[in-house]
Amino acid sequence: MNMNPHADEERALEEHDLAPGDEVREGEVAAGVRGYILGLALAILLTIASFWAAQTNLIYQPGIPVALLVLAVAQMGIHLIFFLHITTSPDNTNNILALAFGVLIACIVVFGSLWIMTHLNYNLMPDEALMRMQP
Repeated sequence: MNMNPHADEERALEEHDLAPGDEVREGEVAAGVRGYILGLALAILLTIASFWAAQTNLIYQPGIPVALLVLAVAQMGIHLIFFLHITTSPDNTNNILALAFGVLIACIVVFGSLWIMTHLNYNLMPDEALMRMQP
């Protein structure tokens, strides 16, 4: 008799929380290859859709950056799930935390650089004042 009634539930959840391409047993290599091929096909499809969205007149012009952003986020999701095998299972907690930390650092660098570039003129001394300081 099982002393922990939740152990079977947890084991069943872990078996269903596999990323596409994860082999459950060593003999299931074909399923893993199918997962990678599906991920590659979706990534190619999203890349083609991005080029189409950038060049078409069917999308409202100010909405094109939003469409490209949505397609880029979808592309990142495809890569995270199909190629990096990041899921919500308990053994992927460190991967998710490392990914979140990487995204945080990238956002700090990008937004910090943008803030510095937009406020650069406010922090510089005007040319007239600089010329008056020279002997």
